[in-house]
Amino acid sequence: MYSKILILKFPPVIAQKAIVCFLTKQFDLIFNILGANISNRKEGQMALEISGTKANFKKGVQYLKDQGISISYPDQEIYKDAEICTHCGACTAVCPTGALSIRRPEMEVEFNNKLCSVCELCILTCPTKAMGLFAKNTEDLLV
Repeated sequence: MYSKILILKFPPVIAQKAIVCFLTKQFDLIFNILGANISNRKEGQMALEISGTKANFKKGVQYLKDQGISISYPDQEIYKDAEICTHCGACTAVCPTGALSIRRPEMEVEFNNKLCSVCELCILTCPTKAMGLFAKNTEDLLV
């Protein structure tokens, strides 16, 4: 499953429309609203995690753009500090995308940042603070 976090900006003329719901109905995408500030007749913003196939994700993003919504991407990325990770696996239990997993039989935590949706649950869970955030180059994120 492909998953990314998007920052949406809604123009005032469409802020009251249920556009995001169509991502599920028309493109078989799952969305999770991480935060929103939307009001009738005002510009609104929403942080949204969208999951599904990569092809449907691209179609859904194009649909949002066609509706007049501007889209940007978070400017941060999760990292794993291998020096302080104790491989306890706590992060793997909360990772919704499977970006964190346990390699067997070594029992070592592996991190695949291409699957990461930057939900930050691993940061909150990690007892040694081996998981963190850093700024990234947003030019690499264009769909």
